[in-house]
Amino acid sequence: MSCDAILVGDGPVRRLDRDEAAAYAGPGFIWVHLENASDDELLDIRAHDDIPEVAANALVAFETRPRCDRIDGGALVNLRGPAVQDTDDSDRLVSIRLWVHKGKVNSVTRRPLAATQAVKAEMEAGRILDPGDLVAAFARNISMALDPEVAALGDLLDECESGLDEGNIYNMRREIAGLRGDAIAYRRFVAPDRDALQALAALDFEWLADDDRLHIREAADRFARMAEELEAVRERAALLHEQLTDLRSELVDHRSLYISIVAFIFLPLTFVTGLLGMNVGGIPYAHSPWAFWGVVAFCFVTGMGVFAWFMVRHWLRS
Repeated sequence: MSCDAILVGDGPVRRLDRDEAAAYAGPGFIWVHLENASDDELLDIRAHDDIPEVAANALVAFETRPRCDRIDGGALVNLRGPAVQDTDDSDRLVSIRLWVHKGKVNSVTRRPLAATQAVKAEMEAGRILDPGDLVAAFARNISMALDPEVAALGDLLDECESGLDEGNIYNMRREIAGLRGDAIAYRRFVAPDRDALQALAALDFEWLADDDRLHIREAADRFARMAEELEAVRERAALLHEQLTDLRSELVDHRSLYISIVAFIFLPLTFVTGLLGMNVGGIPYAHSPWAFWGVVAFCFVTGMGVFAWFMVRHWLRS
């Protein structure tokens, strides 16, 4: 488990241990962050921090969705963002849960969040001075980290569309299905992230300044744009999958037609050669020197006649 307590007071940013953070009553605010904590360590939050029971339960919940709820003078904010390392979890995005009120912010992540280090760097650089700045920094960094991943899905889908136009349809079905699944997995949390930030920007708190609301709304707009792009990727992937299925069916139909034509041409020829190849007496012209070439000519004329019939019926047109 990693537990950081960072103080922004009347001097430089400095780190405190858990007990110092619990006893501090000076100016500024304290950010207590728990990362990679076990269930027992998460439940220990109630013993060290003055957090309402509802908020404490939300901080330690195993399954979370992005949300923003007002509880007394504080706000419970859950957001989802990219992890430090790619995860095999079907959720794709890891959660950060924040209990924010005047003078203190408690945050919990079960797995490392990519935006956390950037937020810590901003705080140590002196750009985060109150709880509103901290929440706005998380919203901004999460949305900025997620934006390239969403854009990459659109770029990959563009490549699939180009490959489909060029006739390269082999092994593309799985790639398109993967892109569609990724878009659905991302959109599951991107749209609620947008809603949570919009709800937070509408709350009236002393620690939430106008510039904080501006940054939060900007991040919400970025999430809204990503949600729209993910919905477009999902719809385009579904349409592309249908086109791919149609092309594959058409290709199979064409090949089946060609095989049927070849079989139909050789069917009468096989009958003739089989009839003449019987090992019985009485076969006409069996001893004539021209009989072999006559049968060859007959087979050729018959095959060309069947082929011409297919041409007249327009069965050979693509």
